[in-house]
Amino acid sequence: MNASVKSLGIDRLPIEERLALVEEIWDSIAADSGAVPLTDAQRSELEKRIAEDDAHPQDVTPWEQVKASTLSRLR
Repeated sequence: MNASVKSLGIDRLPIEERLALVEEIWDSIAADSGAVPLTDAQRSELEKRIAEDDAHPQDVTPWEQVKASTLSRLR
């Protein structure tokens, strides 16, 4: 039997508990990230981004600035 949201009763959990469960599942996947190999396209994109960062290390935006900008747009 395949596990599903309905068969496991997840759809009956409060939203907060479902969100916590999603986080827990995601963390378990991330902990076993070696089991999910990158595609050639993903590897190529990561290598491209690393090369761009190495070539332009000063071209960054501090997290606090990104956060403040995002929060101001949401208000």
